Amino acid sequence: MDNKYCVIITTYEHKEEAGILARLLVDERLAACVQMFPIESVYFWNGQVRDGAEIVLFIKSKTVLFERVQAVIRDHHPYEVPEIIQIPITAGLPDYLRWIEESTRL
Repeated sequence: MDNKYCVIITTYEHKEEAGILARLLVDERLAACVQMFPIESVYFWNGQVRDGAEIVLFIKSKTVLFERVQAVIRDHHPYEVPEIIQIPITAGLPDYLRWIEESTRL
């Protein structure tokens, strides 16, 4: 496989904002699916160790759509520096990958 598909990860502080982004990405066919999970984060920011509850989003998409997904996240994200990480999918169930292909568009 040539890393045609990917998972893009971002986090939000509030579930409602995360849900708005998830719906937008799927409605715009930039993502086939967005999964949301509550997490606890510990991180270093502005010279201090901080912690707090967040919502992590796993965005299933095509690698070629990463720049567009990233732009949508940046346009709709309240964080000064949002987490936006792309992880390539190197293997997967062919039927699932085909579903990602058919559920997204350029």
